[in-house]
Amino acid sequence: MRLSENVYMLESAKGSYAYLIKGEECMLIDTGMPFRRNGIIKEIEMIGVPFQDIRHILITHHDFDHIGNLYVLQQMTGAQVWASREDIPYIRGELDRHSFKKYLKYVFKTKIPDTISPYVPEETINGVEVIPTPGHTPGHVCLLYDGILFAGDLLENKNGTLRPYPRAWNWNQEMMQESAKKAAGLPVRMVCPAHGEPVSVDPAKNSGSQLR
Repeated sequence: MRLSENVYMLESAKGSYAYLIKGEECMLIDTGMPFRRNGIIKEIEMIGVPFQDIRHILITHHDFDHIGNLYVLQQMTGAQVWASREDIPYIRGELDRHSFKKYLKYVFKTKIPDTISPYVPEETINGVEVIPTPGHTPGHVCLLYDGILFAGDLLENKNGTLRPYPRAWNWNQEMMQESAKKAAGLPVRMVCPAHGEPVSVDPAKNSGSQLR
């Protein structure tokens, strides 16, 4: 689904959406669940983006439904993979995930990408602003591009309303709430969560007007 001139939601990744940004250096935001792999690859081909044109893969956080195809897509594209310094050890399997999520490694089998570059504070990657929003995971980030906020698992769309991701899945609920307040103050025109459809918001207001 085309969301703007350069931004596509990969419908093949439904359940944990990934997004494609076209440009001189195309970018993927998250990579969906492992069993969505073939559909994601086919959809990118249908959009008309050669895999060698994808130069960056930006990860919002370390959960399996966001890194499920990271290894394969890095191998296919040769793209530079980016993630937060705090979440990289979880992606590499050096640390166990929080609570019951640590058992998901027995369900989702993922390979470790060759290299992962850590986000640099206040860094912009090819026009994408990296916004630290810890709480769901230690190093969760949101990504802002052209007024569109890629919210990862900071927010979900519940019946058309944006709300913080449920407590049971969060590493630190207090930090999660603070990050949600931070996101509420950002002047954006659209919020794209991983779970649920994108939500258009009034750019003259903030995303918090639709939080509950």
